[in-house]
Amino acid sequence: MDFYNEKLGLNVPEHIAIILDGNGRWAKKRLLPRNAGHLQGSRVLERICDDAIEIGLKYLTVYVFSTENWKRSESEVQGLMKILRNYLKTCIKRAREKNMKVVILGKQDMLDEDIIRSINELEESSKNNTGLVFQIALNYGARDEMVRAMRKMTKDMIDKEIAPEMITEDMFASYLDTADAPDPDLIIRTSGEKRISNFLLWQCAYSEFDFPEVLWPDFNKKRLIEAVERYNKRDRRFGGTFFLFVKFLTICVCFSATV
Repeated sequence: MDFYNEKLGLNVPEHIAIILDGNGRWAKKRLLPRNAGHLQGSRVLERICDDAIEIGLKYLTVYVFSTENWKRSESEVQGLMKILRNYLKTCIKRAREKNMKVVILGKQDMLDEDIIRSINELEESSKNNTGLVFQIALNYGARDEMVRAMRKMTKDMIDKEIAPEMITEDMFASYLDTADAPDPDLIIRTSGEKRISNFLLWQCAYSEFDFPEVLWPDFNKKRLIEAVERYNKRDRRFGGTFFLFVKFLTICVCFSATV
């Protein structure tokens, strides 16, 4: 459900998800190593969390490291993990100060033990906070998420906790990493690339998409508000108009066949 921000004169969506793209290109333009772009990107993320709170957003989900990102060079991955370690430690303090509830999406089996401990500490220490729900997709891939959900569902069927005829869309969604959050209303991908890249494939069924040309390290509150302004101009039908049109065509065809 959208929230009307009187100060901005905008309907702010309940849930925005962002694919943080363009760190490497930002660094390359400045003749810097790629990890310099990732470091700047982490700083921007902190500011965008503050901006999200300020405009009244309820849920913010960010795609920071995918299951495919392990294919990058060892030096880049190690640099990313170093930035992540520092970010998680800082986030514990920020979550307390900003009343944020932080949830980590994705699987942890490839992460180092100290990172897993930081994740557990962050989630545990912020679980009762009542402000912005900040979801960080880390070592995340939507296909992997759905496979893990199907495995858990299959186990529950084997254990006779559920029966096949009980399975619904809502039940399947309850097995996903995002079970406690509404689907995103708006998905933003920075850098101008127009791909989903294995992000929230189930959850984005009725999401609106926005692809600003700006690289993630240059993203700011102004750009965020501009994306919300474009979102406000969309007519979200959730498939309703299309299905009414199909129904109308079906009636017309049936009528013409009887004439």
